[in-house]
Amino acid sequence: MKYILLFSILIIFSCKPEKKYHDEQEQKSELVASNGLKQILEFQEELNEEFKNPEESPLPDRYRKDFESLDFFPADTNYVVKAKFVRTPDALPFMMPTTTDRETKEVVYGIAHFELNGQKWQLEIYQNEELMLEEGYEDYLFLPFTDLTNGKETYAGGRYIDLRISNSDSIIIDFNRAYNPYCAYNKKFSCPIVPSVNDLAVRVEAGVKDFKPASN
Repeated sequence: MKYILLFSILIIFSCKPEKKYHDEQEQKSELVASNGLKQILEFQEELNEEFKNPEESPLPDRYRKDFESLDFFPADTNYVVKAKFVRTPDALPFMMPTTTDRETKEVVYGIAHFELNGQKWQLEIYQNEELMLEEGYEDYLFLPFTDLTNGKETYAGGRYIDLRISNSDSIIIDFNRAYNPYCAYNKKFSCPIVPSVNDLAVRVEAGVKDFKPASN
C-alpha cells in the first residue's frame, strides 16, 4: 500500500514408472498449490491487520472501530499467472491523473503478456519517479487494472497490485493480491486513475472486493 500512502495518500524410473511419475507430479502440484494458498491467506491477514491499525488504516474512525475483515474473493491459485515481461527502456515519463487535482509522474517500465481464463492479455506496469528514490522502494512497480467485476463485486475505479522488478524476462502476477485504492474507503486520499490500456475485458474473481461498511 506504499504507493497510495505516498500520494496522501510471484522421469524417475521404478518398477512402475507411470504410476510413480503420476504420484510425484500430483504431490508436487498439491504442494505448490498449498504453498500458494498459504501466501494468499497471509496477504489477506496482513491487509486486515493494516486496516485495523489506526496509524495505517485508510478507514475513517467511524468504520475502523468496528472493522473485522475486508471482503475477499476465495483464494484461487488459478489467478497466479507467470507473465512474459517485456521491458520498455525507451518509454518517456508521463503525468498520470488521479482522483484529485494531483498528478503523478510515471513511466511504463514494461509490459506483461499472459494468459488468464484461456485468453491472452497484456498490461502496462509502471514505475513512479518519486517513489523509486525512496530507500527500499527502488525496485517497486505499480500495476493498476480494471476488469468486468468493477462496479459490481469490486470497486468501480479498479484495483492495484504491488510488484517488484524482476531480473528475468518473466514476472509473477498474483491477482489474489489485488487491492482497492484508498479513495475507495476515504475520499481524502488522492489515487491514480487506472489508464484505459489496462482494462481487462474479463472477470477477475480474485483479490479484495468492494467495501461495504457494517451497518450500525
